Amino acid sequence: MKIEILGTGCPKCKKMYDNVIEVLKKSGKNADVVKVEDIMKITEYGVMMTPALVVDGVVKSSGKLLSHEQIHDLLN
Repeated sequence: MKIEILGTGCPKCKKMYDNVIEVLKKSGKNADVVKVEDIMKITEYGVMMTPALVVDGVVKSSGKLLSHEQIHDLLN
């Protein structure tokens, strides 16, 4: 599984990354987690608001910081 956190480096984007890492550790799942801060790459996904969560190339959420529970639900 490849997970991308799209954002320009704002505090919410950093927190989203941390939340994803915590959920993966707690669930025992393995994934490649990448931060994408390049605005051109972010717009290629059609994302206009960050942070955004992309799982295996599919945008699952954008424009809000997800809770641990929300992330867990999206990854299952």
